[in-house]
Amino acid sequence: MASSVASGRSVGSNNGIHSAPIPKSPPLKKPQAVSYEPYAPRSSSQLSRLSRIAALTAGPTSTAQQASETPPRSSTSLLVQALSPAPLGPSSRQAKNNVWEDQESGSSASGSSRMMGQKEVEQMTDQLTASLKHAASTRLALRASIHIANDVNQRHSDLLLHSSELSAAAERLQSEAESLKQHAADIGLPLQHYNAVDRIGILVGVLFKVNKENKLTTVRGLAKLKVDCTEDFCEALDELDDALKFFGRESGGQAALEALQKQPQQVHSGSLEYYRRAGVLREAAMDLVREAVADRIRQTTADICSALKLPKTPIAADKLEASLVYTRFHGISSRSHVLLSIVKKRMTSINEDEYTNVYQACRTTYCTSRELLLGSTIKAHMDFLRNRHGLVGMTRLASVFLMRICTIETALFLDFFGTTKNNTPPKTTSNDEETKEEQGGTKTTTGNQDSTTDEALKDVEFQACLANLCGSLHRTVRRGLVSVHDLDTLCQIVSVLREERTQAQSSAPAAARTISGVIVDAQERLIFCANSALHRQVVQFRPTFADLDYPNKLLTPSTATTPSSADGDAPMTDAVEAQLKVYESWFPPMRSVLKILSKIFRVVEPRVFEDIALQSVQACTKCLKDGGATIRNKSGVVHADLFLVKHLLILREQLSPFDIQLRAVERQLDFSDAGKAMSRFLANRNRRLFSMSTENALVTLLREGVSVQESSVDSKRDLEDALRSACNDFIEHTATSVAGSVLTFVDQCKGCNEKDALPSQPFASGPSVKEVMKKACEGLEERLQS
Repeated sequence: MASSVASGRSVGSNNGIHSAPIPKSPPLKKPQAVSYEPYAPRSSSQLSRLSRIAALTAGPTSTAQQASETPPRSSTSLLVQALSPAPLGPSSRQAKNNVWEDQESGSSASGSSRMMGQKEVEQMTDQLTASLKHAASTRLALRASIHIANDVNQRHSDLLLHSSELSAAAERLQSEAESLKQHAADIGLPLQHYNAVDRIGILVGVLFKVNKENKLTTVRGLAKLKVDCTEDFCEALDELDDALKFFGRESGGQAALEALQKQPQQVHSGSLEYYRRAGVLREAAMDLVREAVADRIRQTTADICSALKLPKTPIAADKLEASLVYTRFHGISSRSHVLLSIVKKRMTSINEDEYTNVYQACRTTYCTSRELLLGSTIKAHMDFLRNRHGLVGMTRLASVFLMRICTIETALFLDFFGTTKNNTPPKTTSNDEETKEEQGGTKTTTGNQDSTTDEALKDVEFQACLANLCGSLHRTVRRGLVSVHDLDTLCQIVSVLREERTQAQSSAPAAARTISGVIVDAQERLIFCANSALHRQVVQFRPTFADLDYPNKLLTPSTATTPSSADGDAPMTDAVEAQLKVYESWFPPMRSVLKILSKIFRVVEPRVFEDIALQSVQACTKCLKDGGATIRNKSGVVHADLFLVKHLLILREQLSPFDIQLRAVERQLDFSDAGKAMSRFLANRNRRLFSMSTENALVTLLREGVSVQESSVDSKRDLEDALRSACNDFIEHTATSVAGSVLTFVDQCKGCNEKDALPSQPFASGPSVKEVMKKACEGLEERLQS
């Protein structure tokens, strides 16, 4: 092939056919590559990955250049070597260059051209041979790559299979580990409670030892656990509660322990023994709380009493809030509140007697201490107000003072026993200021303004404490009420107490209850005095001559002189004097009834007032009738009738604003048949005294011998009947006195049964009738004026 090419070229040259020289093209300028590396530098892993990609995608020339420029690497990939053709040697490249140079320069010399054409054919032959070898090696490399890829795929499948097996095994091992941990925790749970009891016993200062008689004894010592360390103390209580719950469930609890204590032989180990130990330890922990709260309250109270000389020397009311009675208790309230909150939380959630007993003991100690500190001061202040302001003024001022005391005491109680604590941070003070406050400085007591008072209102013992403190008002007012007989004073006391009770119901319920008790006592005293006055002034009233001097009492001018003045008060004074004159003309019993009823109408209960009004109206009506009878004998029938009509009308008019019914049902026991029933009881020899039935002899005796008589009383109806009767009597008597002869003639005419006989009667004759009319008209004007 190479020879043919060479011969062809030589023939061409011999025929004189020469190829035109190929002009040299100017070398192409490569565009300058713009690098963005300074703006976005690549990492080393990215650079290595790009170099591998460039090596795989590069052509043969690039590979040959890289091979000539860089030394061969031992780790070159087989695929890269297969795809890269074998590089030409330096002689081949030089021959190729020479061929092209000969073509460009033309056929300067034909001999040299033929020699160069043969060489070119040989070179091309060598190049094609190398290409064939390269293609064969490439095919082998591709087969090797396919085998390598299949192997990698197989290994990847095996790897996935092994990975899934490993994941399943890991999950199985994890579940087994969790079950083992749970099993270990279940096994170690009892030991945890045993260890807690043994460890906490040392902390609370309780040791359990066995004496020489093989009996278990409990030794008390100093506790290492401090109640001020709230977290440690709460943790210890939680562990003891859990231990008691566990041991109680395992051993049978308190019932099993009581049964064991009755046996002579004691057991020193086991869940029952540790149940007893846990109970003893919790009692010891509660003793620590009792010492920290109750004993401290008791000690603080003793210090205050010794410092202020209480209760012999009471504290002034205006200095009470700033005294040690409140400042010292506010100082210990924070620590006590924390401990009592711990106890109260467990008391409501666990519901154990130990927590309840400790809480009640602390509360009882607190209430007793407050009563001891405040009792004498409140009593002395009540006596001072009574001596200075009288009973009426004392009730108002004392009520305000007690409401203030109840408000302050409620706030202080909530500082100790309340659920919520005031979130206002305490004011930072220096040591001198704290010492001054501890010694009784002027520290304003505000309490927990934002905390609710529902807990204090529902606490029975604290409300009883406040009731005892407020009892001084009740006792002081009660002593004063005994000596009061004036209805106006009693009415003022009841009115003032009602106003103060309305204000105290929202802020101080304990003071409101005490004031209600005082109101009841004042009303009882008022009712007693009112009944006594009505009995004395109405029922037992004995009229004098001046009381029944009618009509002269109405005709006599008033002896009171009206003061003359130039200002505008004169008409008003005249009106008052005229009203008083009319008021004085009333019959004294009726005047007393209306005056007493008008005073007590607003200050006693409606049912009580209606009962008093019922009895007083009955007594007043009877007195008016008796007075009318006396006036009839003294001044005549007409004046008596006018007296009754006037006073009964006034009484009815004055009772109408009260809006009362004046009705009642009176029940009385009737013993009229008791003698006959007793005779039958004694005559019956077969009587059954102990029979539990209606045939019992004693029941029969009471049923037959005693009866209840009911009668309806309606004073308003009786009053209307009396007024109607008085008006009818007045009309009848007036008509008789003015036209008596005419009425006699009319009666005579009515007495005639036969109409025909009336004209024949002598009194029906003309002269007789004329005489009757003349006689009736003669003194008519004088009788009407009289």
